[in-house]
Amino acid sequence: MTEKIEPNASGEDQALVGPDPSLLIVDDDLPFLRRLARAMESRGFAVEIAESVAEGIAKSKARPPKYAVVDLRLGDGNGLDVIEAIRKGREDTRVIVLTGYGNIATAVTAVKLGAVDYLSKPADADDVYAALTQRPGEKADVPENPMSADRVRWEHIQRVYEMCERNVSETARRLNMHRRTLQRILAKRAPR
Repeated sequence: MTEKIEPNASGEDQALVGPDPSLLIVDDDLPFLRRLARAMESRGFAVEIAESVAEGIAKSKARPPKYAVVDLRLGDGNGLDVIEAIRKGREDTRVIVLTGYGNIATAVTAVKLGAVDYLSKPADADDVYAALTQRPGEKADVPENPMSADRVRWEHIQRVYEMCERNVSETARRLNMHRRTLQRILAKRAPR
């Protein structure tokens, strides 16, 4: 897929985006990807889209973007690989990780690789735009509700899973859990 969408924004949006409006959005949910691309285009970005890790890496190597929104779980791999490729091509890219499988461990890994923010799906275009154009030193809003017990358990499992370099057998051993049970937990979305 080689779809490129040209910017069409107000002067205020263009001032926040800056002189280089290039934005790469990598997500395997095509309807969501196209909606987000149109919304970001209307806010002043020159959008390029990719539906896979391989396509995201190829596009980031061909023309490293100033901004990127990368889904964490893609059909052909992990979005963290795309972030690494973007960082190799351009260190000043503002990368936002967008995922329905959010957890603290992957958020920390994403930030270590250079992501500036981590948004859980469903995030709307306004959330993505705010994260992309946030000024250095500005702080994100603190969540109103604390994590549920199920969410804390999920976060712990994800943290151990990342510590074990995403090895299901080793993670199950460390958590004293059956491997198939762990696989079922990992396949589900994060609880609220």
